[in-house]
Amino acid sequence: MAKWAIGIGVALVLLGVIGFLATGMASWTALIPAIPGVLFIALGAIALRGPTARKHAMHVTAALALLVLLGTGRMSLPKLFAWMGGIAPERPAAVISQAITALLCLILLILAIRSFIAARRAQPDSAG
Repeated sequence: MAKWAIGIGVALVLLGVIGFLATGMASWTALIPAIPGVLFIALGAIALRGPTARKHAMHVTAALALLVLLGTGRMSLPKLFAWMGGIAPERPAAVISQAITALLCLILLILAIRSFIAARRAQPDSAG
C-alpha cells in the first residue's frame, strides 16, 4: 500500500507540473495537485519504515485521499458533466486536472480500504 501511495503521489506531482507548464506557467493554481502528491509521497515513505509507522501513515493517507477526493470531485464533476452536455468550461485544463486528481484519490482510497480489510482479516481472532 505504501508503494501505491508513493506512485499516486508521483502521478499527482507530475499532473501539477505538467498542468503548470501546459498553461504557459501563467497559473500557479495548476500546481495544486502537487501538494497532496508530495504529502502522499512523504506518507508512503514513512509507511515503509515499519508496521507501526505503516498503520498510522496509511490511515492518514486514506483520510487525506478522502478529503482531496471530496474537494476536487465537488469542483470538477458538475463542470465535467456540463461539458459532456455541451457547455464548455471556462478553464478546461483546470477541470481535467481536478477530475484526474479526484480519480487518482478515489483509486488510492479504494486501495487503502481494501488493504485495511485484508489486514483486519489477517489478524488472529482474539476472542479465544
